Parts: sequence; structure tokens; C-alpha cells
Amino acid sequence: MSETTTTTTAPRRARSRAARKPKKNQLPIGLLVGLGFAGIGLALATKSAMLGFFWITGISFGFILQRARFCFTASMRDPYLTGGTSVTRAVLIALALTTLGFTAIKYGYFAKGLPVPGMGYVAPISFATIAGAFMFGIGMVIAGGCASGTLMRVGEGFMMQIVSLVFFVIGSLWGAHDFEFWKYNFISKGQAVFLPDVFGWFGAVALQLTIIGLLYIAAIKYEEKRSEA
Repeated sequence: MSETTTTTTAPRRARSRAARKPKKNQLPIGLLVGLGFAGIGLALATKSAMLGFFWITGISFGFILQRARFCFTASMRDPYLTGGTSVTRAVLIALALTTLGFTAIKYGYFAKGLPVPGMGYVAPISFATIAGAFMFGIGMVIAGGCASGTLMRVGEGFMMQIVSLVFFVIGSLWGAHDFEFWKYNFISKGQAVFLPDVFGWFGAVALQLTIIGLLYIAAIKYEEKRSEA
């Protein structure tokens, strides 16, 4: 019985492999598209150097996001759906690197007695933060991507993400219109916490990197446990 099965499945596999069409060489198309992007960047640079810079950096970030499949939604969703934590660990590494980079910039200003940049983004933490994060998380999962993932998939031609982007813009404009109301009645009721004020600069960095490191180890252990199961 096993010999018959082997002899019958082998020709099928051979036919399926032979039926596959060879992939077309897309290198010439990629070169033409790259030259087109470069030409547009040069044309924009003649009008404004910043326009050309924004064009090149935008294209570069989009290419990196598409190739890396980097998405904050996937970092939170994949461990539950597939058990994979590769994107989760990539996000944690990115957070660790940005922690070091931004701390170096901020401490440089602090050491010189200058106003620390970005302090306007130290927002109060309250129940409004939890509620907003919960609603935004549900929206990201339903839409199939965060802001970066949605933009990436729009570039790939996914119709669902195009619809999500439209309502993302509508919701952002609506939120900006009513932001003062939410800020006065809910957001401002919380307490703003700047970790260097509580633990010192070294202590704040050590604490944040320790938490990120523990989450990274937990992600590895979780993936190993799911793969064994």
C-alpha cells in the first residue's frame, strides 16, 4: 500500500513542479522605478531641498517597512495568533535603541543647562490613557495594521487598508478638532511622569532597558513554548 501511494504521489509532485512558471526577472523594472524615484526627488530638490529630502526619506522608510514587514499591530497580534514573536522582538530592539538615542540627545541639552527638547510630549497618564490605548488597539487589529502598517499595505495595493486609511484620516481630523475638549476634561486630569525626574537619568535608562530586556526574554520563552506545544 505504501509503495503504491509513493509511486502515485511522486508523478503528481513532478507534474506540479514542472507546471510552475519561472519567475520573471523584475530587476529591470526595479531599476526603472528607482530611476523614476530619483528623478522626482531631483525635480523636487530644485524647488526646495527639504521637499527632495522628505521624498527620498519617505521612499526609503517605505521600502524598509515593506521588506521588514514592520508593524506594531503584528508585534502584539502575532504572539496570540501564530505564536511567533520575531516582530515583537524587533519592536523591543527598536525601543531599546531609541531609548539610548533620545536619552543621549536630551541629556546633552540637560548637561548644558538648556531646555530639554520634547518635554511637551510628556503627557499625563490616567484612565484616559488606558481607554484610548484599548480602543486604538481594537481598531488596529480590525484594520489589520497600525499607521505604518496601513501605509505600507496601501502602497502594496490592499483595498482594505485603503479604506482604513480614509477613516484613519477622518478620525484624526475629528480628534484634532475636539482635542481641546478631551484634553481639558480628561487628559489633563492625570499626572505627567518624566522618569529622569524620579529615578535620575542613569536610573531611568537602566529601568527602561531592564523592562525591555525582560520582555525580550519573555517573548523568546513564549515562542519556544508555543512551538513545543
